Amino acid sequence: MAIKSNDPDDLPLVPGVYLMKDSADRIIYIGKAKSLKKRVKSYFRNDLDPKTRVLMNHFHHLEYMVTDTEKEALILESNLIKKHMPRYNIRLKDDKRYPYIKVTNETFPRVLITRRVLDDGSYYYGPFPEAFALRKLVKFLKGLFKVRDCKKMDGPCLNYQIELCNAPCDKRITEQEYKKLVDNISFFFEGKYDEIMDALKLEMQEAAQKHEYEKAAVLRDQLNSVEDVLEKQKMEFTRSLDQDVIASASDSELACVVVFSVREGKIIGKDDFLMSGAENTSEEKIISAFLKQYYTGPRHVPAKIIIPKIVEDEQLLEELLSEKRDAPVSIEVPIEGVGYRLVRMVSKNASIILNHQKEVKGALVDLKKYLGIPRIPKRIEAFDISNIGGKMAVGSMVVFENGAPKKSSYRKYKIQTEGPDDYAMMREMLERRYSKLSDDKGPTPDLVLVDGGKGQLNVATDVFRSFDVHDVPVIGLAKEFEHVFIPQTPSPLILPRDSDALLLLQRIRDEAHRFAINYHKILRSKEFERSMLDDIPGVGHKRKIKLLKHFNDIKNIENASVDDIACVNGISRNLAQKIHDHFAVDSNKE
Repeated sequence: MAIKSNDPDDLPLVPGVYLMKDSADRIIYIGKAKSLKKRVKSYFRNDLDPKTRVLMNHFHHLEYMVTDTEKEALILESNLIKKHMPRYNIRLKDDKRYPYIKVTNETFPRVLITRRVLDDGSYYYGPFPEAFALRKLVKFLKGLFKVRDCKKMDGPCLNYQIELCNAPCDKRITEQEYKKLVDNISFFFEGKYDEIMDALKLEMQEAAQKHEYEKAAVLRDQLNSVEDVLEKQKMEFTRSLDQDVIASASDSELACVVVFSVREGKIIGKDDFLMSGAENTSEEKIISAFLKQYYTGPRHVPAKIIIPKIVEDEQLLEELLSEKRDAPVSIEVPIEGVGYRLVRMVSKNASIILNHQKEVKGALVDLKKYLGIPRIPKRIEAFDISNIGGKMAVGSMVVFENGAPKKSSYRKYKIQTEGPDDYAMMREMLERRYSKLSDDKGPTPDLVLVDGGKGQLNVATDVFRSFDVHDVPVIGLAKEFEHVFIPQTPSPLILPRDSDALLLLQRIRDEAHRFAINYHKILRSKEFERSMLDDIPGVGHKRKIKLLKHFNDIKNIENASVDDIACVNGISRNLAQKIHDHFAVDSNKE
């Protein structure tokens, strides 16, 4: 329970957490202290730094919570910052762009790929830079160790029938045996390859001694498969490393922290984070705030954490993380050698990302100014149509947040409107998207971009008007001259050709176009695969392909004789007669 106080002299000389509030009772800063009284009194000195002076200008009163130890205060501080996100704290903003492995907190755990790290009792490994390679690896490991993939355990499914799951849902494997399989996967993502090999060898030997030869053979195959995978991952620069390397870059506006994950001497992942409330803050304070928030969450803690500068609470953090890891954890600042070179490399990455973020932010600020819209367009939704003469029309919506594509929010639409009528097609797609917005469902964009000129823009404004949506700016971007069309403005806006704002709009428009074209190609290929041959008994997919390759198209098959058709490899005389008769019947119907 928090205790209110307006006088720092009233505070006790014990560890705890303090919550500083403004006159509206909003939390503006959260801190922890070894001695609450001494720490809070330091805010009332005359020699405060500029950032703390601004904080104290908004300070009205505080609340505090007493803890038994400073370590407990550190954990509580981290949890409260994550919960309340106070304005003047340095806050970790996890943009979740890189995938993680999630081992679920269930009796029979699943192994999933996710971009969201939640405090849900599950265990997370990562981040991993290559999603495609990670999916292949997870598929391999799940097939190798046969862990379940289903959400509901409601009886043996197809995966059990094709030997991809041990069917814990049907008690075909005990909880203890299943845990061994999941442990092997966890060892893999922790870089504990020797542990996997030792565990599999021991279990294989035990199975052989008990004359369980079938089980021993399965374990032998698993052992060989793991060895093959490890051989492909031998890109080492040093050995026996289990560490995270962390560095930051910051200026008066932004701060960025980058983490390189090194396991068994291999860089297995890289992640970057923006930190809020870190403007004009020293690197030591940024890294300290990051460590507390990053590792107190559900993440793997390595044996060693390498940072560029000594931080406060270093010893306390080591104790806390050692407890979490259940093994010693050291926080080190190298001055030479491999660790020093790694820190320099990570620092360079942080600087590059920071500069990119500044460029993107500059483009968004310029866009707000050029378009005269009320807020910086952090979320932009863009739409495009793809069809051939009105046939097989599809639409796409792509989403960019803070200048970067958010592919999880992309949407594709099969257009029902008869064509060719691009305006009506655009209307249908926008109505399907923004009818949800009028019902307060889904996020509201800061800007909507439609591919096209005045006509498409008029359609969009009509749709918004029909749904009584008046606070979402909408623009059109015409391809030919890259003119920007704005509602109720007769002449188009012509942005400088080399402006970052125009380049961003072009990138978003082109991404919407690419996404629509790809979807259209997929539907076209499916349509191509469907033909009159599918209606003939005895003509399966392989024979259809052979016929099309031999005759080039359906028309030539229609005009072919029985002898011509029978010349195709795999087509018997009887089947050739059926094919010929099928097309003859269809021709007579016409």
